[in-house]
Amino acid sequence: MNKQMKLDEVVASLRDGMTIGFGGWGPRRKPMALVREILRSDLKDLTIVAFGGPEVGMLCAAGKARRVIYGFVSLDFIPIEPFFRKTRETGGVQASELDEGLLLLGLQAAGHRLPFLPTRVGLGSDVTTINPEFRTVRSPYEDGETLLAMPAIKLDVALIHVTRADRLGNTQTDGPDPFFDALFAGAAERCYVTTEELFDRLDHTHPETATSNLFPRYCVTGVVEAPLGAHPTTAHDLYGWDVDHFKEYATLAAAEGGWNSYFQKYVAGGESSYADRAGGADRIRNLPIPTF
Repeated sequence: MNKQMKLDEVVASLRDGMTIGFGGWGPRRKPMALVREILRSDLKDLTIVAFGGPEVGMLCAAGKARRVIYGFVSLDFIPIEPFFRKTRETGGVQASELDEGLLLLGLQAAGHRLPFLPTRVGLGSDVTTINPEFRTVRSPYEDGETLLAMPAIKLDVALIHVTRADRLGNTQTDGPDPFFDALFAGAAERCYVTTEELFDRLDHTHPETATSNLFPRYCVTGVVEAPLGAHPTTAHDLYGWDVDHFKEYATLAAAEGGWNSYFQKYVAGGESSYADRAGGADRIRNLPIPTF
């Protein structure tokens, strides 16, 4: 029952052409340690599914992504993720742009093992124009209403970052917003989590800890201990997003050879020394948590 793994073991289990879903939301609680390990690998032709942030931009810039299915790709205070924007504008990736609600419904359908879910979302908009494969269905009841049939978004793998986990696959995620991590875990054939802290066994007997367990442990295939593994995104109550890092990132996106410069500085050297290259562990742990 020990599900503990290492970053490279998780990535070694992935294959070209897979559909991979990333938990978190924009620049919040993304499994960036796993993203960087994918960037160091030979994986390619991936389909990425996300409420996107820097993971999407980095995988596009590195030529790992063939297709991106997304509700948005943003760094929040930088409205459009800069490397994704650059790739999108040059036609370097197949983009499947969805309403955020449709992305949610597609993940729900996959989690329920249904081929689609009916909805009014998207009707009367350009959603069906830019997604010509979408179909409508007619209600079998007296109303006879025509509805959009949102197809299931089936994931081969989900990658999620949590606050705490144990070796059995139980998790705890602190903070006020669970985002849609449970939907990603449920829609995937396999789910790997990175965690700030790893324990032998978490105590889920108290209501306040039980409610922070967003998905059951049977969904979890492997657990990786990765302190500061969400940087440069937030880890909820532990550290905020790294504004200076993202500003440098955006500047490099506008520069010739900017991706290679970023990769060599922050990715190529391996994960064990990443925090040092990003300014040090103490600096990261003291990054202010954004408030709204």
